[in-house]
Amino acid sequence: KSVLEDQIPEQMTVAQANTDPRERVEMERLGVKTRLFLPMVFQRQALGLIRLDDFSAERTFSYQEISLAKLLASQAASAIENARLFEQARAEIAVRLRAETELEQERALLAERVKERTMELSKANAELARAARLKDEFLASMSHELRTPLNTILGSAEILQSGVFGELVEQQEKYVANIDESGRHLLSLINDILDLSKIEAGKMEISIGPVSVQSVCQASLRLVKQLAHKKHLKLKSEFQNSVATFPADDRRVKQILVNLLSNAIKFTPDGGEIGLTVTDDVAQSAIHFTVWDTGIGIAPEDLPRLFQPFVQLDSRLARQHTGTGLGLSLVSKMMELHGGGISVESDVGQGSRFTVSFPLATVTEPMARAEPRPQPAPLAIPATEDSAIKPMVLLAEDNEQSIEIFTDYLKLSGYHFSVARTGVEAIARAKEDHPDIILMDIQMPEMDGLEAMRRLRAEPAFATVPIIAMTALAMPGDRERCFDAGANEYLSKPVNLQMMVMSIRELLNQK
Repeated sequence: KSVLEDQIPEQMTVAQANTDPRERVEMERLGVKTRLFLPMVFQRQALGLIRLDDFSAERTFSYQEISLAKLLASQAASAIENARLFEQARAEIAVRLRAETELEQERALLAERVKERTMELSKANAELARAARLKDEFLASMSHELRTPLNTILGSAEILQSGVFGELVEQQEKYVANIDESGRHLLSLINDILDLSKIEAGKMEISIGPVSVQSVCQASLRLVKQLAHKKHLKLKSEFQNSVATFPADDRRVKQILVNLLSNAIKFTPDGGEIGLTVTDDVAQSAIHFTVWDTGIGIAPEDLPRLFQPFVQLDSRLARQHTGTGLGLSLVSKMMELHGGGISVESDVGQGSRFTVSFPLATVTEPMARAEPRPQPAPLAIPATEDSAIKPMVLLAEDNEQSIEIFTDYLKLSGYHFSVARTGVEAIARAKEDHPDIILMDIQMPEMDGLEAMRRLRAEPAFATVPIIAMTALAMPGDRERCFDAGANEYLSKPVNLQMMVMSIRELLNQK
């Protein structure tokens, strides 16, 4: 045990040692006559004792002997302390090396885990990207495969309803109307699915502009008036608003209101009432559209699921009301794009009130995009059957039923036409026939319509010839790709035949 230097006598003789019985016994046993103790001191800290024994006689050690002993004690203390410090340093270095080794192992393990996790995330991201791509491809394929026959169905109904092949008897008109109505209902379901996929992909386009409150409400009510009449429902409207217009996408607002009104009609028994009430809140800078009904109502426990896509509150096989469960989900998401919201109040057996609230300030969301190219204003079908010079239309289309529908209507509308069934043939026919305008389908064999348009635009003779892209593809970016490839106009199938002719007239008048 270390003690301070001044606590140990500088030297001890046998007389001093005799005072300690244990020391005396030890000396006598060993035959020691004189014994000297000197402390081993390092920095005023005694590390131990050095002992000198004389076996010849009892005496006092000389000054030289004591000095030499002191020097030896000092050197021994220094050596002991150095050894202790060396051992301590070696132990600390060993601990540090062990810690560094463990840390390096931990770093290597962490790096490996990060690498594995990064690979897992990369794989997951790749799978998500692949799933998104497959989903888009499936939706695009589904859109094309469903819209193509719908183009024939609705086009045939439109031609028959126009009476160009003779007037229909009452029963024929009824069944043609049924075909047209069912076809447009199927088209609306397809559009709902595509709209939902666009919103989920962040690619839904809304075109913000001033919307007339009266006009959009009256148009929406007209669209559902026939449905309400079939169920003998009273259709009411009430306007308590002070603002005449508000910033929104006119087409989407109409879609929202028609969706809510159609739901109200669907879930209201015959003889009930539905209505549309408009109020505004200048203090909150908002305008509210409330669609109410006296229908079956919604149970409180079902309200949280109301705006989830593909959810039907009554999913039984024997359910009374049909539908996909997309309508309210679309309404909710479209309101988010407008910076507004939707709320609902309902009592079972008493009816429901759905309120959509639009901000009166202009939406600045990144999803608000520039307004797409406007459709041409409605024009009458040209009566040019007897004209000396008829415009030449090149129709590039690979579906035979669509070819028959389009060519019949073009002929009835007073146009010459030629037909190409592939992109390669479209380029060859264009060079041979020198058309005044080209109707270009996008998805065709051998060469798609986009590439065909690019190659035609590269030819000086076709740099300014109007091209109308007509496609059953209706996914985000399709319109932009068509315009980038050189199209002057874009029509989505099923094509409204009168709209097609109006677009032709508009573009030819611009030449």
